[in-house]
Parts: sequence; C-alpha cells; structure tokens
Amino acid sequence: MTEKAPVIAVDGPSGSGKGVVATHLAEKYTFHLLDSGALYRLVGVAARQAGIDLDAESLDEGRLGDLAFRLDVAFEPTGDPEDPLILRLSGENVTDRVRSDAAGVDASRVAAIQRVRDSLFALQQSFRREPGLVADGRDMGTVVFPDADVKIYLTASAEARAERRYNQLKHKDIGVSLHDLFHSIQARDERDMSREASPLRPADDAYVIDSTDMTIEEVLDNVLALVTEKLF
Repeated sequence: MTEKAPVIAVDGPSGSGKGVVATHLAEKYTFHLLDSGALYRLVGVAARQAGIDLDAESLDEGRLGDLAFRLDVAFEPTGDPEDPLILRLSGENVTDRVRSDAAGVDASRVAAIQRVRDSLFALQQSFRREPGLVADGRDMGTVVFPDADVKIYLTASAEARAERRYNQLKHKDIGVSLHDLFHSIQARDERDMSREASPLRPADDAYVIDSTDMTIEEVLDNVLALVTEKLF
C-alpha cells in the first residue's frame, strides 16, 4: 500500500457497470467516491449553459479549458445505491441533466480536449484522502492515479451495454430507442478509444473483467476478492 490514501481505480467504457461497482466498493469500505465521468458531463452542461456550441466541427478548446478550470461543482451523497450522488453546478441540482444520454455524448467530446483534462486533473486528485478513494472513470488507473493500489477495468459488448442502459432508462420512465443507444455507445467507444488525450484503455497492471455474460453479483464477487487480496 502506498503512503498516500489508498485508491481503487475502476475504469471502462460507458455502460460497463463501473458506477454500480464503484458505489458498492465505496459503501463497503467507507471510502470517498469520485465519479470522474460526471465531471466531464458537468463541463458539457456548463458549456451548454454558457452558449458554447458542442455540436460544432471545431470546438473552442481555450474557452472550454477555462470553463473546466473554474468549474463550481459539488457531490452530495444520497445513500441510494441506484443514484448515489446529487450533482450540483454552481449550487443548482443538475443531476438529471448530467445523467442523460445527451450529456454523455457531450462529455465524450469535451473529454477529448487536453486543456479540459488538464484543468480537471488537480480537482480529481483532490478527492484522494483518508480513509481511501474509489475512482470511477476512463483514465483513473492510467493517468490520474497511476499508483492506484487496485486497478480494475470493466468492459462488455456494446450490445450488452446498450441493453443495460435501455433497461435502466425504461425503469425511470425515460423513453429511448435501443437502436439509437447502441449506435451512440459504438460512436462514443470510437471517440474515447481513438482520442489523443488519455485514450480509453486498460492499465498494463489492471485486472480486466468482461461482464457481457456475467450478473452484477458475479462481477462484485470477482472485484471484492481482488480488493481483499490487494488491500486487506
């Protein structure tokens, strides 16, 4: 274990189950929780509020970097494993907007900008404090916390991830097309994996779990066994 507060890094593509696993780990070990993907979604929401066109072919990288640097965000635990955090932007509850599929697309676009990533780097690292941190994202184990004590990379087929997201939104009475979700996930995977700034990939020393044919209980059993072996 490092001299710093321990970190469990949980990386992977959209819909792989990172959020459920990270929340479970944080609750079990009473660790702090960093949803780094929410930070990029919040940048996207803030950009839309500021009138920045995120659909443009060329994005205003300087303005987006400055916006990310000044981001006024707060995470408030809810105690609900399905929706563990209330997300506030300049004091306003924007949780529903941040969790929308459109916000996920915007997050993927702004996350490809190095100035945005640089602006959020220190904020993400500030979450590392005792008794420990569970960091959920796409480059937690490769860039933000390369010395993490445990590195987990969750993945699944695009079809399985689209179906999970579809069922999740349907449960919340949010109308969405499974076909559109599948193509949105495919496009986001391509952006995340091919971008120059911190591309999505497992760390060399990460434990990779493909959950395509696994239940969430089976995934959690695997993860808990690994964390116990590495940390406790």
